[in-house]
Amino acid sequence: MSDTTFAPVAVPAPIPVGELLPWAIFGGLLMLIAIYFVGTEEGAMALFNGMYVHEFVHDGRHLLGFPCH
Repeated sequence: MSDTTFAPVAVPAPIPVGELLPWAIFGGLLMLIAIYFVGTEEGAMALFNGMYVHEFVHDGRHLLGFPCH
């Protein structure tokens, strides 16, 4: 028989909710901004003049199912 030794398994430390919450809020705000630009940045709701933002995210609109024309 051979002698085998097992190394201790590292257990990840839990992340406290107080440290995770600000990052979750920041990520949620970034997602809302991205959805605004992909979904509604055209026409009457536009923050920027012209169709530059619309054309930049045009394929993403179709990929996510937003109608645009």
